[in-house]
Amino acid sequence: MVTLSILDQSPIRQGGTAAEAMANTLDLARHAERLGYSRYWLAEHHNTSSFAGSAPEIMIAAVAAATAHIRVGSAGVMLPHYSSLKVAELFRVLETLYPGRIDLGVGRAPGSDQRTARALQPGPNAYPIDVFPQQVELLIQFLEDSNGQSGDAGGFPETHPWRGIHATPRGPGMPELWMLGSGGDGATYAASFGMHYCFAHFINQDAGTGPLDLYRSQFKPSRHLSSPHGSIAVSVTVGETEEDARRIAAPRNLWVLHLLQNRAGAFPSVEEALAYQYSDDEKVMLRAVERRGIVGTPAQVRGRLLAMGEEYGVDDFVILTITYDQKDRIRSYELLAESFGL
Repeated sequence: MVTLSILDQSPIRQGGTAAEAMANTLDLARHAERLGYSRYWLAEHHNTSSFAGSAPEIMIAAVAAATAHIRVGSAGVMLPHYSSLKVAELFRVLETLYPGRIDLGVGRAPGSDQRTARALQPGPNAYPIDVFPQQVELLIQFLEDSNGQSGDAGGFPETHPWRGIHATPRGPGMPELWMLGSGGDGATYAASFGMHYCFAHFINQDAGTGPLDLYRSQFKPSRHLSSPHGSIAVSVTVGETEEDARRIAAPRNLWVLHLLQNRAGAFPSVEEALAYQYSDDEKVMLRAVERRGIVGTPAQVRGRLLAMGEEYGVDDFVILTITYDQKDRIRSYELLAESFGL
């Protein structure tokens, strides 16, 4: 059985505002729950005029409050910016408020440019990227301890300096743990810690099946996951007709092109995207951008996702859809849900 979920980056459109983007996120989340999507994930981006979502943990609380049963989570918390204990406490609060509904997805990408990443660093010295596995291990230990899985003494050995320190509020239940990645490193970490793994195909489609193959081959069971569970995040735009789908996908394609040229801003209108005069070099880039996603009618998109599932060995898809108009984005998710009979 195919599982469909949503990744929302809270995109800001030209002429729109961040407040509108956040309102659209809450609106889309309510539709997602009605349509039968399994999860609603919020992204983390900093110092950008393209996305409003810089604090997924706050957006998770807002989305969970606006819905009743859909799982809500981060895709993801960029752990190198933060203390593992602080992240554990944030998600302990969320799990306490919305038990059984919270996903904690972590990644190690900056979600920003390098200068912004330095401004975000937690103290006078940033965490070196090579300590990321230790950060993940600490995060899991704090969460297991707060769930009572490691005894009253805490989830650390006797000689550990953090023994006896607890992520509060303590209580039953834990967020579901996910590793997000666009290459082999994230897959390796997910496998070694026994976490769920979501491969960001929409970022790095050229990686092929390698990251998921690596994850499955190296997976080690954990307290929370006995066998590997892989997912794939895909850019998708669905229209009533193929022409309509390509029309409403044009703004995102132009935005990605501008991103690759280091001049991304708010998402352009359909009219601007269709009127844009691409240079010969940009036409080559555009064809590569278009290969990053799936665009078409409900039947076309369903067929390509099922084929991708066969190729990648997954039946769990996280769908990223960005359009200029909110009504087009909602309709795209509606058509996709209908095509899979959610």
